Amino acid sequence: MAKPITILVGALGGDGGGVLCDWIVAAAHSQGLAVQATQIPGVAQRTGATTYYLEVVPTPGAASTALALNPAIGEVDVALATELLEAGRMIFNGFVTPERTTLIASTHRVLAIGERSAMGDGSFDVGRLLRAVKERSKAQILFDMDQAAEESGAVLNAVLLGALAGSGRLPIPEQAFEAAIREGGKAVDANLAGFAFGRGHARGELAQVVREHHKRQAAALSVEDLVERARRSYPAMSLDIVEEGIRRLVAYQDRRYATLYLDRLDAINALGSAELLRETARHLAVRMSFEDVIRVAQAKTSRERLTRVRAEVRAKADEPVMLTEHFKPGIEEICAILPPAMARRILVWAERTGRLGKVHFSMHVRTTTVWGFARLRFLASLRWWRPRSFRYAEEQAEIERWLAVIRVAAPTSIELAREIAELARLIKGYGDTFKCGLGNYRRIVAEVVEPALAGSLSPKTATDAVANARVAALADPEGESLSKTLTAIAASSTMMRRAAE
Repeated sequence: MAKPITILVGALGGDGGGVLCDWIVAAAHSQGLAVQATQIPGVAQRTGATTYYLEVVPTPGAASTALALNPAIGEVDVALATELLEAGRMIFNGFVTPERTTLIASTHRVLAIGERSAMGDGSFDVGRLLRAVKERSKAQILFDMDQAAEESGAVLNAVLLGALAGSGRLPIPEQAFEAAIREGGKAVDANLAGFAFGRGHARGELAQVVREHHKRQAAALSVEDLVERARRSYPAMSLDIVEEGIRRLVAYQDRRYATLYLDRLDAINALGSAELLRETARHLAVRMSFEDVIRVAQAKTSRERLTRVRAEVRAKADEPVMLTEHFKPGIEEICAILPPAMARRILVWAERTGRLGKVHFSMHVRTTTVWGFARLRFLASLRWWRPRSFRYAEEQAEIERWLAVIRVAAPTSIELAREIAELARLIKGYGDTFKCGLGNYRRIVAEVVEPALAGSLSPKTATDAVANARVAALADPEGESLSKTLTAIAASSTMMRRAAE
């Protein structure tokens, strides 16, 4: 009796999991193989994937036994995940096992709701996910399928199908999968290209292609000389972060801004710690690419986003898509792009009259109309104005103060300097989230970091105190946990000082 090959697919909305399942079924039928497929709906808003379970009998003819409708723990032969955390869910639920399962997954991340709503960086540790993948599966095929789909002009599901075909785990020839794509009739040329990319990557044939792509990307952004400057100056362990930071800031603003990034890192590199440089480079790139209305407009009107939306709703080439953006800026968001002097006067007036944080302007902008798109493109085109704006001036001043504290702390303790660099996790987003995070950051600097640098705490105690305060601030948006932690730190500092006297 032929034992069926069991396949479990975990997909997010818009990744085309249903179409992927249809392709596998069609390819199996074309080879005379019995196949059973079941869709298990998930939960919306990225709290649970929609899963698909298939059983394929490896020999032609009718199934000699009943095929199951849902997966059993420890009895999955091939697990496919369109995003890395979904692979982690399969492992956690016991479907992926080191004795049996081949895991094929994209390494890109789409943050879950819990990750997005955290006060700081709430994202799951990718290192832990990758270790779990390698330890808990028999074989792995891992690469960034989202990037591959973008490169090939396809949707991620076609790349995933190619990786499945390249794995050799199914008794189905590649031509059968390609025929299934053609018969489906959906973006055939693009999906065939994505299929070829995924198949080649599964076979390890694309390393050179990926390297060439990175070179083209750097050349297109005109940052190769900046990248070369970093390679000559910085330790190897920091280069991946620094190079990504350069590309991020050129895309966000311009080459001059990326040069400022390197100038700032030169002072940190002079402190002599590769680990401190790496962590500071990571947070500095994020802080320098702060969110403002110009950046939001850039993202909302980008060609990549509009293409992705059409793909997510599965619109055909001749079908119109109506897209309405919802905005609700407050006085602070509007003042962010005004000249500093004017913005300060308006903010003082708004606070005096009780309007600050309470007055918002609700707007619905249809970006698929000429007028709506033009309005946002005008905002996006103001990138040249950003260095003259109030928010830019405030951010740069705050960044310089943060870097100065790191430089002061480093001669005393590199570990303390690293913890101060990590405090940048508290500052994120805009509006109330930004205000709360910045307020917590300033409290920690004033009540822990500055006293520590003045000598009231030993370097080891100060390092632990900063770390504890940061964790408390991230754990509690209301600030109660941070207040208790700061009170405990102050009490401990007082006792230590009295004991020394």
